[in-house]
Amino acid sequence: MTTFAFDVYGTLINTYGMVDLLQRYIGEDKAMPFATLWRDKQLEYSFRRSMMDRYEPFYTCTSNSLDYCIEAFDVNMTADQRFSLIKRYQTLPVYKDVIGCLSSISERSDFNIYALTNGPHEDIERLFEDVAIRQYFKDIVSVDEIGKYKPDRAVYSHFLKRSGASAEDSYLVSGNAFDVIGASSYGMKSIFIRRTKQQIMDPWGGKPTHTIQSLAELEGLFERRTSN
Repeated sequence: MTTFAFDVYGTLINTYGMVDLLQRYIGEDKAMPFATLWRDKQLEYSFRRSMMDRYEPFYTCTSNSLDYCIEAFDVNMTADQRFSLIKRYQTLPVYKDVIGCLSSISERSDFNIYALTNGPHEDIERLFEDVAIRQYFKDIVSVDEIGKYKPDRAVYSHFLKRSGASAEDSYLVSGNAFDVIGASSYGMKSIFIRRTKQQIMDPWGGKPTHTIQSLAELEGLFERRTSN
């Protein structure tokens, strides 16, 4: 049995799905750089909180990093605009290749499908229901359960205990290099989703088991097992 642990933000969910709002609020020239810094700072704050044993929910990292960006870009933003950006982050869209992939692999009896996320369990449950993908997952495993963020080794250990899977038969599926390296360093196999040329692996920490450009390629990596 092959077990998949799908990362959520940046893998299934497009973290740049709020750019249209940013274009309206701060202008087209600043929108994408702002969104990029917001995402970078969001991850940085989660890493730092995990290292300092000062865990807070991912919502807090998202909110704190938004405030940083507002100051860094020196933009005027109303309380209502700020609130709408936070709300949008809770209702981001899936990438175009997600539903087709999940629908196909969920029909395979030799696959177990989980989500492994830095987001709070309730938030991801609601998000998955909104984008109509919850039915494809056996369970959602959140870092909230242990108070540590990926790529802390404890997260991958917790996932294997929760899923009952073995590291050698489990694949972390992610578009985030830090996550791929984290899982690989723990002993799990990994699949890196490189949708754009700008997504590159760090030059240290090992390589993913597989690299694909779209989730549409995922099932093709695995021969269908049949019983005689």
